[in-house]
Amino acid sequence: MIAKRYEPFWKTTPLAQMSPAEWESICDGCAKCCLQKLVDDETEEVYYTNLSCHQLDIKACRCKVYDQRLEKVEGCLSLTPQDVESFDWLPDTCSYRVLHETGDLPNWHPLVVGSHREMLSQGLNVSHYAVNENSVDEDRWQEHIIRWVHGMPESFDPTQG
Repeated sequence: MIAKRYEPFWKTTPLAQMSPAEWESICDGCAKCCLQKLVDDETEEVYYTNLSCHQLDIKACRCKVYDQRLEKVEGCLSLTPQDVESFDWLPDTCSYRVLHETGDLPNWHPLVVGSHREMLSQGLNVSHYAVNENSVDEDRWQEHIIRWVHGMPESFDPTQG
């Protein structure tokens, strides 16, 4: 008898049809969505900063109040399958975005390799560069703008475009 080869759920189940547990498991835990963003009032362009939400445990890349984050953190968003079309504001390494755009997870994803080892070795989470937003006066946040280059932050001077 020949054994059937089963495809992983993320290859066979559309994002909109995933169970809540499957949806949550697509998150790679990079915490890039927990970084503060600035929006240009004129162009509506989104600029990422290296400043994390005050509720992010930076070392662990986990929200300290995840289950209550929408109530406890003003402006926090819940990423849902219904909103996946608008995820273009997320970095291009975001697993939700990658899966939506390519139909597969990146080769470093914890579901693919079985742990966070490869993701950590490539520096794809914020633990090594994020700074708590409460440590910087809000009028100086612009000094913390970064640009994503292959999923890694690079300092960015918005006056230089």
